[in-house]
Amino acid sequence: MLPHTEPEPSRPVWSWIRASPGTHVWLLIIAITSIVVAVVPEEVDHFLFHRNSSNIHQLVKHPFQALIGSAFWIENPASLALYAVLFEVFHASVERWLGTLRWLLIVASAHVVATLISQKIVLTAIQDHRAPRSMAHVVDIGVSYGLAAAVGVLTYRLPNPWRWLYLAGAVSFFGIPLATGGTFTDAGHAIALSIGLIAWPLTRHPHPHVEADAHHHRVSRET
Repeated sequence: MLPHTEPEPSRPVWSWIRASPGTHVWLLIIAITSIVVAVVPEEVDHFLFHRNSSNIHQLVKHPFQALIGSAFWIENPASLALYAVLFEVFHASVERWLGTLRWLLIVASAHVVATLISQKIVLTAIQDHRAPRSMAHVVDIGVSYGLAAAVGVLTYRLPNPWRWLYLAGAVSFFGIPLATGGTFTDAGHAIALSIGLIAWPLTRHPHPHVEADAHHHRVSRET
């Protein structure tokens, strides 16, 4: 767990970044890789995507590189602004609430488990001749599994009755595509959301940042 630091009311943006460093380092790396994709020739970004993909081919050849590298690329650099917003809303909120280590444990576990299970689904479909062999080389990169896990665990941050409305929305968002003939990626999203939801025991003791903020707000109201 990160060392306890007092909140800085006069510098709210810096305080927010300090309380969620993992989120912002991750986002910075994604911004860099997105810039690379935007400026290099198409054949180069094609190579980069396939080299860092967590598809069956790369998982067999380079399992650790595939699992780690795939979490730092997005296929469309134009989506970077959207991902930045999603990271701030979900990842930064969870990291600030639970601390960097617990946040990382949840999202990394979701990314790895959802990737492995979804690719196992693809492998089984290929072996059963329900999918072409080319699916072993399909590009599978991105941050969406980690985001789905953050969405799931953030359920426990909300008070009733908003918690149940939020949960219904999250389950519908990730569950409807899967229930209506979704892809292996939709299955991965549902798995990652479930991992976020079963991480409830990790939410029982908030990070000191949250407790310090709550104390500051109480003192502010009293004065």
